[in-house]
Amino acid sequence: MGAGNTPKDQQADIFDGVEDSHSASTNSDVENNLTNSDELDAFEVSGTIKWFDVSKGFGFIVPDDGTSDVLLHVTCLRRDGYQTAYEGARIVCEALNRPGGLQAFRILSMDETTARHPSQMGETRTHVSVEATSQMVRLQVKWFNRVRGFGFLSAGEGHPDVFIHMETLRRFGFAELRPGQFVLVRYGEGPKGLMVAEIRPEDWGDAPASH
Repeated sequence: MGAGNTPKDQQADIFDGVEDSHSASTNSDVENNLTNSDELDAFEVSGTIKWFDVSKGFGFIVPDDGTSDVLLHVTCLRRDGYQTAYEGARIVCEALNRPGGLQAFRILSMDETTARHPSQMGETRTHVSVEATSQMVRLQVKWFNRVRGFGFLSAGEGHPDVFIHMETLRRFGFAELRPGQFVLVRYGEGPKGLMVAEIRPEDWGDAPASH
């Protein structure tokens, strides 16, 4: 979706490789999800570590079956005896379906023979941040491409689209977005237009009335 749309392609180029810093509140929220989810049904997932950042306290697993990325939190790792997870490592875990997407609950095994050690990896990606200038508003996902790592949100006809980058989703604990899904966001002015600075589930906190 979105293939051949030159304006969006050009806009996305600016945001390729965006790396946002992870907030402490997100760490706490994810940890609470883990510790309070014992009664939920977990299912087994086999996949590969997409990336993991110890300083941020989380990363993502790419499942072998092509389903959505699975959020992997450091609390889950350390509880099961692991200190970190290297990119490319093979992992088998039990996962839960959370409001923001799939989330690892228990590590069953990890094979680091296919992993890329940090010394083999290049420089960290360019850090671009956007200051939120809007209030928290309810927007609908217009489209989102997980492979390309970005998408657009809409407030409806007559309103400019708001760009959303995969790194922003990760920072707030989301694995992906679905077209038609509603989310709560704060956004600001980016290099090529409006860009999401904060994103939350539709039912998060004191949700504003729908516009």
